[in-house]
Amino acid sequence: MRRRLEGRDLALIAAGLTFYAGIAVVPLLVLAFGLTARLTSPARVEELASRLGELLPSELGAPAAVARLVEAGVGLTPLEGLLALLPMSLYGEGLRRALLRFSRRREGLTGWRGRLTALPVLLLTPVLLYPLLLTVPVMADLAETGGTGATLGRLAIGFYAVLAALTIPLAWGFRVVGSGRVRWRALAAGAPFTAACLSGFLQGFVLFLSLPLDLGAPFGGLTVVGGVVAVGFWLFLLHLVVIGGWLLTQALDDLLARRSGGRPGDPVRETRRAGSSRR
Repeated sequence: MRRRLEGRDLALIAAGLTFYAGIAVVPLLVLAFGLTARLTSPARVEELASRLGELLPSELGAPAAVARLVEAGVGLTPLEGLLALLPMSLYGEGLRRALLRFSRRREGLTGWRGRLTALPVLLLTPVLLYPLLLTVPVMADLAETGGTGATLGRLAIGFYAVLAALTIPLAWGFRVVGSGRVRWRALAAGAPFTAACLSGFLQGFVLFLSLPLDLGAPFGGLTVVGGVVAVGFWLFLLHLVVIGGWLLTQALDDLLARRSGGRPGDPVRETRRAGSSRR
């Protein structure tokens, strides 16, 4: 991991990926709720979303934001859905560009490759989101029960539900969108581990939402600006985790290659080895 980070500004790469995510996150969520509503029913999605609002702290307006996203998704027209594909697919471009920064491989049409390979994940969103929403009533009931046991149970259900929902998109992002040439064994370990770390950070984000903070204080009282900056900062942290998980997956792939007598996939090491051979 240290070798791959040599000469590369991790914070800057994560910030660039965060920029793409900032464009894509709202269309992605709206499309996910819209497709899930068509897979099940609008009333069912609205019911589960209302229970989700009960779990989120109201200090910074999170329940109202979820309700607005669900309303937009349920009322999404086919034309609006097609138009939302463009900003949503930009995340695939950003992910591919970011992960290629840790490789010496060069390619053309990077943006379009990233966008097109990210679109198939959209078809999986109802299958991944609906089981996650089904855990919400259980967690809401545990929250109403109260007590240490119920709280730990609610946190555990939320953690593992998000972990399960993120594992397949991360594996697809690492191997297909990011064009990562890693072994399946490395991917089978790296993607769930990264999903677990992201799930933990999302639990921290929910805790952050419950803090009695005046987000507009550093921005002249403009709470909206403070809220956007806070969400952007958490997206930045999440993408540091994503990139770290990708680097760890590559390092594990190198370890498996050495144990099997194959050639490690570290382009930096291969370049150095070729230079030593020429000398």
